[in-house]
Amino acid sequence: MMQSILVTGGAGYIGSHICKELASNGYRPVVFDNLTRGHQDNVKWGPFVNGDVRSIEALRNTIHQYNIDSVIHCAALAYVGESFEKPLEYYKVNVIGALTLIEAIRLEHISTLVLSSSCAVYGSVGILPVSENSVIAPISPYGRTKSIIEMATTDACSHNRFSSIALRYFNAAGAASDGSLAERHEPETHLIPNILKGLSDSSAHFLLNGVDFDTSDGTCVRDYVHVTDIAKAHLLALKYAKVNAGFNAFNLGTGSGFSIREIISEAENVTGLKLRVKEGLRRPGDPPYLVANPAKAKEILKWEPVCSDITTIVSDAWKYFGRNP
Repeated sequence: MMQSILVTGGAGYIGSHICKELASNGYRPVVFDNLTRGHQDNVKWGPFVNGDVRSIEALRNTIHQYNIDSVIHCAALAYVGESFEKPLEYYKVNVIGALTLIEAIRLEHISTLVLSSSCAVYGSVGILPVSENSVIAPISPYGRTKSIIEMATTDACSHNRFSSIALRYFNAAGAASDGSLAERHEPETHLIPNILKGLSDSSAHFLLNGVDFDTSDGTCVRDYVHVTDIAKAHLLALKYAKVNAGFNAFNLGTGSGFSIREIISEAENVTGLKLRVKEGLRRPGDPPYLVANPAKAKEILKWEPVCSDITTIVSDAWKYFGRNP
């Protein structure tokens, strides 16, 4: 019998790619999303429930109606900059939503939960690359919400005897290679879509936030991971959590970093276009250098980021944005 997996936030960027991967591996993804940030036309591989993760009744009804086996929790507010402007909203949605989901899982006797977490839990790390043993010291409200969720889930696993995996994404990027899915945030804050949109509009300037970081060219360095590789990691995490009790966390990154100027250069090479750049101030909450040590995920989950070379990431994103500027 086909297993039904509840994917909260499944109409969003990462959630929709996870649903695509689940369906291609014989699962039935059930999307639970209130569409405040997601898009209903991203729901293509299973049932859709319009619901808020802070509603325990809606969660329990969905779990019961669709005979849910396991849960992947992606629903969240996830803009670092916005979290400084609306910190309480981030705590209300992210933390209360996660706690409500955990309670629904407990009441419905579900034993497996995979959490969408973030490298934002680390903040500015002194020792690089960042391992799971690095100090948890988030520097943004968004990062703090993710850290609190991980701590609460750890305690819940100990008390309620269920299994949970937190996947700490570094910079999710790229798009489905067939052009069916891509980043469509409103407003868009992620680097690669904004670069590609700037390249598509010859009259526009791309705002480069921060050129005075302590890096080789003065711009932030990040570890970019293809969203398809991230989606595949969720399936591996589900399988691992099924047979390993308790809480565990894994970094999802490549171990290699690229500066913003290097990403701009790659995008210009892929598209054959030239970006007009306007230099601006740093954004709050941006550490200068953030690169993962992914050894734990590779060793334990047997995960390999096979699509995450920077040319593939930019090329796959351009397949969508080249047609939809």
